[in-house]
Amino acid sequence: MNFLAHIYLSFDHPEITLGNFFADHIRGNKYKHLPLTIQKGILLHREIDTYTDTHPIPKKSSKRLHKNYGHYSRVIVDIFYDHFLAKNWKEYSNVPLKEYVQVFYHLLEKNYELLPSKTQNMMPFMLADDWLYNYSNLKGISQVLEGMNRRTKNRSKMNLATRDLEMYYSDFEKEFTAFFEELITFSRHKFNSLCEN
Repeated sequence: MNFLAHIYLSFDHPEITLGNFFADHIRGNKYKHLPLTIQKGILLHREIDTYTDTHPIPKKSSKRLHKNYGHYSRVIVDIFYDHFLAKNWKEYSNVPLKEYVQVFYHLLEKNYELLPSKTQNMMPFMLADDWLYNYSNLKGISQVLEGMNRRTKNRSKMNLATRDLEMYYSDFEKEFTAFFEELITFSRHKFNSLCEN
């Protein structure tokens, strides 16, 4: 799953949200210096990723893209799924998306010193272009995919994937909706388990 889903699946716990958000910028076990609750957020992120990578529904979404994008398909599906979470936000939260992401951006700014350097470097771009809110529209998703393609030096052709999203929009949306219900249940169980220890 991509950024917005990981934030949402932290269930409004600030420290777990931080760890769950920046876990991809932490290698192996190089997180032991961080506060314990942030470490739990990193572990939750990894549990979510493992569950997602082995689940048949995201695999089905990914297979639809594999011919054109190869191993980048899974990354593209993560971004597509964040789009559907943002687009259908009212189904999942009583807090308006604009307000929700502003609270998260403030959390990042308040804890800047704890963030890995990669996250610190990414943060100004994320805030300036309001990535999380703009996941809700196709223009925002297109910009994200173009940025990802640039980072792969145009090898991934991910910038073209908006066409696939538009072509199979209802299929991807149905798959997201079915999968995300299961993922919420899984993540809540893991969250509770981590918080008990």
